[in-house]
Amino acid sequence: MIKSEYHISKMDCPSEENMIRMKLDGLPVIKKLDFDIENRNLTVFHSEEDKEILSRLESLNFGAKLTETGSIDEDVIEIESSDVQSKLLWSVLIINFVFFIIEMTTGLISKSMGLVADSLDMLADSFVYGLSLWAVGSTVLRKKKVARWSGYFQLTLALLGIIEVIRRFIGSEAMPDYRIMIGVSILALIANGICLYLLQKSKSKEAHMKASMIFTSNDVIINAGVILAGVLVLLTQSKYPDLIIGSIVFLIVVKGAFRILKLGK
Repeated sequence: MIKSEYHISKMDCPSEENMIRMKLDGLPVIKKLDFDIENRNLTVFHSEEDKEILSRLESLNFGAKLTETGSIDEDVIEIESSDVQSKLLWSVLIINFVFFIIEMTTGLISKSMGLVADSLDMLADSFVYGLSLWAVGSTVLRKKKVARWSGYFQLTLALLGIIEVIRRFIGSEAMPDYRIMIGVSILALIANGICLYLLQKSKSKEAHMKASMIFTSNDVIINAGVILAGVLVLLTQSKYPDLIIGSIVFLIVVKGAFRILKLGK
């Protein structure tokens, strides 16, 4: 059995972990994947040398580099339980999708583009977790087709959001409700923390979640950005902080859509 370690510099949240899992899905030589998101490392246990592993990792543009490889005893490998993994994916998928609905609804009510954009980021994570579940027992061709449609759908929503931000910059829109912005974003921050906790607890004997790991997540940074925008809306009595953070988040969602599209190649 061969153990290969990769450093993936741009892997900083569980949704990216699942994108990597999907990208490596279908390689028969792989027996187990062990992720360390905090240190951005991936350990691959495989039965024989296969250059396709690094090739697929590099195609995601996450900055993957092979750091170490060597032989180990096959008996020391504990195979992952697919049932446990599926239950975790269903849990985080439901959390993300529920908050997509909450943030989209409250974003429209409060006229906050920051919340609307953040809701699409939650939807993007839902797509990734959903695709991971779909991949179980599904053909590679079908999985790639669903990934492409998901990516195009996400990209379309993000571009429509950017157009709406531009319209609001030019027009005379009412100031968003900063109270809803801050309150809902705090709840979304908690939801992301729960998702990270559930996913990381399954890989560690420690019951607690390391704070340093939470703050490397793009999702949490986005939540914090919307909270900051709400505070600035209050202090400046202006719509522009919300529109600026909304623009930034929509661009992040566009980037995520292109990443999902890469899974369809």
